[in-house]
Amino acid sequence: MEKYLLAIDAGTGSIRAVLFDILGNQLCVSQQEWTHLEEEGVPNSMSFDFTKNWQFTCNCIQGVIEASNVNPEDILALSATSMREGIVLYDKDGNELWGVANVDARASEEVKYLKENFPEIEEKFYQTSGQTFALGALPRLLWLKNNRPDIYKQVASISMIGDWILAKLSGVIASDPSNGGTTGIFSLSDRTWDSYMAQSIGLKDDIFPKVYEVGEVLGNVTKKASQETSLSETTKVVMGGGDVQLGSAGLGVVKEGDVAVLGGSFWQQVVNISSYVKPPKDMSLRVNPHVVNGLSQAEGITFFSGLIMRWFRDAFCDLEKLEAEKENRDVYELLEEKAKNVPAGSYGILPIFSDAMKYGKWYHAAPSFLNLNIDSTKSNKISMFRSLEENAAIVSSINLENIKKFSGVEFDTIVFAGGASKGTLWSQILADVTGYTVKIPKVTEATALGAAMAAGVGAEIYENLVVASEKLVQWDKTYTPNFENKKVYDELKEKWQSAYEEQLKLVDDNITTSMWKAPGV
Repeated sequence: MEKYLLAIDAGTGSIRAVLFDILGNQLCVSQQEWTHLEEEGVPNSMSFDFTKNWQFTCNCIQGVIEASNVNPEDILALSATSMREGIVLYDKDGNELWGVANVDARASEEVKYLKENFPEIEEKFYQTSGQTFALGALPRLLWLKNNRPDIYKQVASISMIGDWILAKLSGVIASDPSNGGTTGIFSLSDRTWDSYMAQSIGLKDDIFPKVYEVGEVLGNVTKKASQETSLSETTKVVMGGGDVQLGSAGLGVVKEGDVAVLGGSFWQQVVNISSYVKPPKDMSLRVNPHVVNGLSQAEGITFFSGLIMRWFRDAFCDLEKLEAEKENRDVYELLEEKAKNVPAGSYGILPIFSDAMKYGKWYHAAPSFLNLNIDSTKSNKISMFRSLEENAAIVSSINLENIKKFSGVEFDTIVFAGGASKGTLWSQILADVTGYTVKIPKVTEATALGAAMAAGVGAEIYENLVVASEKLVQWDKTYTPNFENKKVYDELKEKWQSAYEEQLKLVDDNITTSMWKAPGV
């Protein structure tokens, strides 16, 4: 009788339940989009609605069980992965009190307070954790203490969003290094919480749960969770991890020097480095614990790349949506097919959205398109669509080159995965812009596969994540760079960097509004 593994992937834009067999074949997906709204009266906040989002999670689990028609008792184990940085706080009985999604930036005043009253503390913590205050949990906890003291007093435990899903299913609140590390209250070398960081700025230091390594078993699905999700109480609940690091395992990026670009709602560019490599002194990049012991990951982040494509689709492409529906095909596939006829460089259109990563002082310009003209054969939505794909690749290229400089690691191949890798155009553009060979795995839902691998380790099907990765990852396509196009993109990259600096000045002068800025900037 066949046995199965279940992965739950809580991304920024959606929640998915993905069913795999024990050979890593993806069998069925159930997905729902979710949004994280600004809290009324709290600028730049991004709340996490754990009541509504738990129902979405249950719907996806029930959906994948019904659609696949598997016996829930044949699902040996499950694990979860999530957008990182998002946190959920609990009271002493394990009930949720408060939650925020990954780019919640409400704590500007708290970041300013910390920088003014604890000089050089951010630099000191960064050398231990690889994180700045930009997306960290310390300023958010301080905000809660200052603005919602009644809630803060009740806080007894903290976890990440993927951990929250596992806690709902198993009753065990815990965390792992790859996800917990993104709070910035963690030691890269020790792979556990550094509660001294919280204590030293006057925050509770006894709210940090036990740390499990990825693949360790938390328990079984509880009776209550079984009733809510249709899962069996015999299914093991296994510690998962951060979406980028588990996605890396799902892509075979498990050795020093391996490189991946993950193209989801946000894009991440990651390079595996030894855990002995210290974070850069200028705090320009992020360094996280990998799901593989002995490795860290230097990381660049490109904000909103996938969400920008969704916005563009919904704001400008109603006709293409109808055309795609009529032809029973994906609207992005249709848009890419049309965009292939636009020459490299998209007639010089410069999209201004996410900047390259500047972790120490991180803010974006106002969204815009530059260099449009009134020739509708060139400046039209198809050219703009292609320019957005090119821009995401250009920002990725800048982040990767910066990681090379910091780490000294050399590479010539990128593994590309996530929703953006499904089409052929974006993959070729990434190869052309970077000048590196781009490999696409057969399973493009690598993050979910990584979570399934973790479940498989917990079910004792695989010895560890590295062995699972070597057994399960298979390759589908390879794209080699067109160096004539690269010349076009090299020139475009220089122009874009200059244009972006000018656009930031408009934000500095309060003429335009930043798409996103880190707290305290």
